[in-house]
Amino acid sequence: MSQKPSLPKGTRDFLPAEMVRRNYIFDVIREVFQRYGYLPVETPAMENLTTLLGKYGEESDKLLFRILNSGDFLSKLSVEELTIKNLNCLAGRICGKGLRFDLTVPFARFVVQHRNDITFPFKRYQIQPVWRADRPQKGRYREFYQCDVDVIGSNALMNEVELIQITDEIFAKLGIRIVIKINTC
Repeated sequence: MSQKPSLPKGTRDFLPAEMVRRNYIFDVIREVFQRYGYLPVETPAMENLTTLLGKYGEESDKLLFRILNSGDFLSKLSVEELTIKNLNCLAGRICGKGLRFDLTVPFARFVVQHRNDITFPFKRYQIQPVWRADRPQKGRYREFYQCDVDVIGSNALMNEVELIQITDEIFAKLGIRIVIKINTC
């Protein structure tokens, strides 16, 4: 008897009706961001581990899906290295890349790498999938979309006000009533 194909835990398929709804939501978000002058950016799904590791502490390092190096990477390791019990040490030798677990760390790398190509203050938005090697549970997936909007190169309070306006407008356009509470502490 053949086994029915399945998905990895914490992932899901999206049927056409779900895709239409999701695309509508993303289109509303993009339209509002662009009306306020925010520009879209996109970063690769994978980053070098040196970019991803240690940015949020040990806890976030555990959320990272690591990608095995291409080619015959095991032939470069000694027998001692292959039998070592320290998995972090071994992982560091056989994995040089990982899937992004959020959009913030890759965006920081993006800004440093492209600082001569962008004009500050830089208003950007990004809507892309992220991956977390977390224990899947109801409502908590290993693959999901994250939406970020930022202004960098300016610490004007008006930017914060604008981001609150944008958030309120997006939810209103989607027909979702929200109350925004501001804490000054």
